[in-house]
Amino acid sequence: MKLAIMQPYLFPYIGYFQLVAAVDKFVFYDDVNFIKNGWINRNRLLLAGEVRYITVPLRAASPFLKINQIATQGSGPWQKKMAESLRHSYRKAPFFEKISAIFSEVIFAQYDNIADMAKHSVLSIAQYLQLDTDFVLSSAVYGNTHLHSAERVIDICIREQASCYYNLPGGRQLYDAAAFASHGIDLHFIETKIEPYDQAKAAFQPGLSMLDVLMFNDVATVKAMLSDLAAKR
Repeated sequence: MKLAIMQPYLFPYIGYFQLVAAVDKFVFYDDVNFIKNGWINRNRLLLAGEVRYITVPLRAASPFLKINQIATQGSGPWQKKMAESLRHSYRKAPFFEKISAIFSEVIFAQYDNIADMAKHSVLSIAQYLQLDTDFVLSSAVYGNTHLHSAERVIDICIREQASCYYNLPGGRQLYDAAAFASHGIDLHFIETKIEPYDQAKAAFQPGLSMLDVLMFNDVATVKAMLSDLAAKR
């Protein structure tokens, strides 16, 4: 069984979904500390012809709190402003209507915390792409917050009877293959690939939110992008 564990990110980039598509079960790591200026409550899009952030405002965000302990500011002008920016910048994209509907359904919903909103953004796109990966919240299942770093990840793998653990390239600095192998788990890293696609702009801008990919590509094309990767140990 192939397993991945990642913090819930807001409409993350294609590499995140390449990881989702590569595994059988995906764990949202929602009970780890919040990372300021990360991807939990923001991402990048081409807005007014430039790469800019969309950011969900938070209440009392702190790196000393867990992701699922931090609330959004709730309903407010920021939602309409964000939706209008998306409409203004992407209204001519071939799949604007479908993707704008997904975006609005996520942004205008009510949540207890930013983890739920970010999770919803990932699940909505996974459903749209008809990915068959199973999802679970770490806070709802494992009860192992007393463990840390690789020790906690390995514990989750053992509980899920995972034979393979998959991570994005940044995990190379965090995890040792021998530690996983001692528990019968193979450690793999997804070498993410971001192939250029037509963004209706002169110069391709890689690594934007998955929303940008979906605005310009149909489901079959995007699923091919997700499967076109190499998994390396």
